[in-house]
Amino acid sequence: MRHFGIIGNPLVQSFSARYFNEKFQREGIDAEYSLYPLDRIEDVTPLLNSLDGMNVTMPFKQEVIRHLDGLDETAKQVGAVNVICRRIGYNTDCLGFMRSIREMLREEDRRALILGTGGASKAVQYGLSQLGIAWTLVSRTPGEGMLGYDELTEEVMRDVQVIVNTTPLGMYPNVDGKADIPYAWIGAEHLLFDCVYNPETTQFLAEGVKRGARTMNGMGMLYGQAEEAWRIWQV
Repeated sequence: MRHFGIIGNPLVQSFSARYFNEKFQREGIDAEYSLYPLDRIEDVTPLLNSLDGMNVTMPFKQEVIRHLDGLDETAKQVGAVNVICRRIGYNTDCLGFMRSIREMLREEDRRALILGTGGASKAVQYGLSQLGIAWTLVSRTPGEGMLGYDELTEEVMRDVQVIVNTTPLGMYPNVDGKADIPYAWIGAEHLLFDCVYNPETTQFLAEGVKRGARTMNGMGMLYGQAEEAWRIWQV
């Protein structure tokens, strides 16, 4: 039997175990997929040596890199890892994101705000750049070239067409959370994409729906990255 799993903390929201175990059962694959919540990334070493493949989720997508033997070219460019195979790190989040958001984009969508600066944000940054969309990061502790949430003026909001939430705000079980942006200036010209997939409609997306914006959650991104992870594990 082959053994796969996911590391992160918390993992109560993880879809991966159900997705892969159902896939294994449906396709007659002799394998199992388990959850491995870690308190610290240093505990990943025995799993790297025992699992046939691994997913990585928050907060370890960047921290895990120093425990690997190498990265594929995309993971190097992204600077974050969500898939590991034979101690090599890959990033399939960016491909899942690109495949998912592409169907919602219009020709006039040229500028974006990315809420958050963690591992998921890095995948989105890479994906938007590949799609020819300029982006600006928004952070609670903005560095050079970033914006703080208190700097999101009407002019800034009207100048962008795409807003991507890469933070865990609004994710189950804390479903009442949402990014602190001026929703009053969102309209039909905007696309709101939430990397969160549980619940299906976060408060962030609900605010967009109320104002006629296009909206998309992270479920398509999730399926896309999982399918690509399985392809990598079979090589």
